[in-house]
Amino acid sequence: MTSPLPSTIPVLIAGGGPVGLTLSALLSRQGIAHLVVEADEGYCSGSRAICMSRRSQEILGWVGADAPLVAKGLSWVGGRSHWRNTEVLHFQMPSEPTQRFAPMVNIQQFYVEEFAHRAAQAAGGLAQVAWGSRVTAVRPVAGGVQVEVQTPDGPRSVQAAYLVACDGGRSTVREQLGLQLEGTQYDGKYVIVDIVQKTRRDVERLAWFDPPSNPGSTILMHRQPDDVWRIDYQIRDDEDPVEAVKPENVLPRVQSHLNMIGETEPWEPLWISIYNAKCLTLPSYRHGRVLFAGDAAHLVPIFGVRGLNSGLDDAGNLAWKLARVLRGESPEGLLDSYSTERVHATRENIAYGAKSTEFMAPPNFAYRLMREATLRLAVSDAQVRSLINPRQSSPVTYVGSPLNTAPAGDWTSALAAPGAPAPEALLQGAQGPFHLTSRFGHGFVCLAFGDPPDLQDVGVDTLAIAPDADTLGQAWQRYGLAGPNEPALVLVRPDGYVMGRWHGLDPAPLRAALKDTGVFA
Repeated sequence: MTSPLPSTIPVLIAGGGPVGLTLSALLSRQGIAHLVVEADEGYCSGSRAICMSRRSQEILGWVGADAPLVAKGLSWVGGRSHWRNTEVLHFQMPSEPTQRFAPMVNIQQFYVEEFAHRAAQAAGGLAQVAWGSRVTAVRPVAGGVQVEVQTPDGPRSVQAAYLVACDGGRSTVREQLGLQLEGTQYDGKYVIVDIVQKTRRDVERLAWFDPPSNPGSTILMHRQPDDVWRIDYQIRDDEDPVEAVKPENVLPRVQSHLNMIGETEPWEPLWISIYNAKCLTLPSYRHGRVLFAGDAAHLVPIFGVRGLNSGLDDAGNLAWKLARVLRGESPEGLLDSYSTERVHATRENIAYGAKSTEFMAPPNFAYRLMREATLRLAVSDAQVRSLINPRQSSPVTYVGSPLNTAPAGDWTSALAAPGAPAPEALLQGAQGPFHLTSRFGHGFVCLAFGDPPDLQDVGVDTLAIAPDADTLGQAWQRYGLAGPNEPALVLVRPDGYVMGRWHGLDPAPLRAALKDTGVFA
């Protein structure tokens, strides 16, 4: 027997994948009771989404899931691309020794689900997961959403104040509301294979275009924990996808490539699947009391690893807003900003993802011809090599967000402009050095470069950043101050985004911004 489902719940999350379980952990941290409904009996199988960006690591850090992820995962900072058997690109992502997280960590998706679920369970019994259950019907009602759930013990009905659809690319919730994704679906297909094989290679993103091992194909390789290689290779347009994933067709192609790159250790397959790139999104992620996140809201190509990472950003953006509305601290209209900001982010991710997809899997002869010319030139011309860059995931700035305050005065850096992710800085505290981003993710924080004002009456914590704490000068430079002694206030949202910044220490403009942007009820 499974635990009985509640008849009413503040939030029902349809889908217990990495986005749904991360949202669960974030809501638990915010003190919001909720129910997750997941069709599978447990965590997913196969590697699936494997590359976790620095921003995703920060989000998981808000709930304490970063430590096991970093301990288990394989960190990396760059990669190599080859044309046939010649290296044509060696790229490095921005990184520095003082940063809290590596630019990327490779780890199988089921570990992310496990760590997020553990974090939710550790937060005091606010999260319930109904495994082996699925949402079958959705009906908006006064004050919420009536959700029909098929469980192992039979059908159940739950009324939720809010329903968040995290139920993937074939979302039942989306279908129930009669909504359709819009955009482009590419024809090129990739077989995805996990194999176990020991290797001494560095952890990098590896790519081959038209390799001698598989002429005409494109191959990607990533090392993962547990001595697992993740291998993606493109199949021909005329190949039958059903036949393409049969072991007798997959294993010789994998062996041929391993032979080519000199990986001679014994190996065995773990998981085989197939994929094709999609650039699709809903026009809006809010429909009354129903909100969409992750693949239920948008499908982004794997190239550039913006799929799961953008889904976790959805969760990070939505959790604090939903919690404030449910606690009566903010008007319901605050949820509109979730859709505005995350649709903007998706469109930017899709634009980058489409460019990468068209290079990795050219959709027609003209694109193939262009790629061939680019790769040929890249062998000898360094200026051409930037065109091969896979444009790895990076946080999106919320340009035009209704929560951004109007710029006030001149600043020496745009890194911390309203709508931008708050820059990292390594600071000195009473207990030793700490990273500034470790103070984000829970509530509003005012960074005070000078004597901090008292903002407890509006629920804003303050963090004083004195010159002797900012010994590396990272904070004052990245937040746009003219010097280490210039007084200034910077308001950072619970999701680690800058809401506004002001010269001087007068809190009045900050208080006005909280009211004028509709954050406060």
